[in-house]
Amino acid sequence: MTYFFETYGCEMNIAESASMEQLLIARGWTKSDSAQTADLIVVNTCSIRKTAEDRIEGRLGWINGLKAVREKRSNAKTKFLEEAVEYVKDGAKPLTVLVTGCMAERLLPTFKERWPFVDFVVGTFAKHHFGEIIDSIEEKHAAPAVPDNSEPYHFAPVSAEPGAFSTFVPIMHGCNNFCTYCIVPYVRGREISRPVEQILEELDILKKLKVCEITLIGQNVNSYQGLGLDGVTVNFAGLLRIIANHLRKTESTIRWVRFMSSHPKDFTDDVIDVIAAEPLICRHIHLPVQNGSTAVLKAMNRRYTREQYLELVAKIKAKIPEVSLTTDIMMGFPGETEEDVQQTLDLMKQVKYESAMMYYYNPREGTPAAKMEQLPEEVRKERLQRVIDLQLEHTQERMSERVGTTALVLAEGVSRDSADELLGQTEQHEKVAFKADRKLIGSFVNVKIIQLNGNTFKGELI
Repeated sequence: MTYFFETYGCEMNIAESASMEQLLIARGWTKSDSAQTADLIVVNTCSIRKTAEDRIEGRLGWINGLKAVREKRSNAKTKFLEEAVEYVKDGAKPLTVLVTGCMAERLLPTFKERWPFVDFVVGTFAKHHFGEIIDSIEEKHAAPAVPDNSEPYHFAPVSAEPGAFSTFVPIMHGCNNFCTYCIVPYVRGREISRPVEQILEELDILKKLKVCEITLIGQNVNSYQGLGLDGVTVNFAGLLRIIANHLRKTESTIRWVRFMSSHPKDFTDDVIDVIAAEPLICRHIHLPVQNGSTAVLKAMNRRYTREQYLELVAKIKAKIPEVSLTTDIMMGFPGETEEDVQQTLDLMKQVKYESAMMYYYNPREGTPAAKMEQLPEEVRKERLQRVIDLQLEHTQERMSERVGTTALVLAEGVSRDSADELLGQTEQHEKVAFKADRKLIGSFVNVKIIQLNGNTFKGELI
């Protein structure tokens, strides 16, 4: 039998899709080249912004049409579904549709009413029942009753994408922060940290899979408080030390350890010290600021001030001079003034991020900020554009500083622009294209950076 995944949203969704895919592979399923010819489509949804849900709703409409074609219904519309039409020319071949993720969790009580063609709706806290669902599909028996969100969250044993050199490793789940604009605490629940033993067991599996780089993920990794091997609670800095020592003690293909996302209020001095002292931990930190105004940060319930954030950045740069910093910036939050905008632009000029995820505020139903007085959309868009323009300047400036230097690069695959080149990434999470033999894919190589082409370096293999 065949499957096809469509994953929207964050790194946690990517990891959770990978863990479900691993289960299918273990049962002998194979990946379909197209959704139109798969036996099972899994849609892993996102609710972080309304635009994400709008895209998913459109896609669900397309899948509904696909399902009609696969069942050879007389009223099925075949435009843009030619592959499916060819696939069922000898008879109907039913399609099973499973929807999971944050949008499924948010709309759990009413999802099947809105989209009755969906066979299974699995909320955030019920993904560990995926195996039972696969049983019902394979054995063609009645679907199991999937519980609601009353169950605790379960971490999958492994979340590696098949054949990937880089993979995500979930270490915690949920969020206790309740930023006023954010839906995550309502669909992911309260924070729960994964025990150290489980994390190390997954690393041992990843070493056998020849993974070269891992990224520790969670809604707020810095708030990690997990059960240690000795039964004593371990904080995030302690976990980083344990992971580094574990990888060093055993022969390991894993040479880089990253993490995201970080909350500035929880980014403690001991974490900075570990990064500075430990070569296995990459000198790249994603540190979402969201806004440069203390007044707006307070309205967002971010629980740090502009001054505290800049002080943290100064500490990081002092102890890790080669660090690259990236961030998230939201413009047009309710109540934001032109003075607040100028403070954000000024903060960007002080920090000079290498890159940023930039967006304008969109209200999310059920969050406190959705009830606040909203700024006109055209104002939000104009303010965002100013931030984008400034960040483009900073990205070019910061990346240009690296031209002429030599970097360790993980060769990840063949460049889309040239079959003679490989594309890799640096420790600072920058893309580099360079001529090299394909046998080096999956290896760490030294590359001299010779020029900057857009946001990608061109380099020469040393």
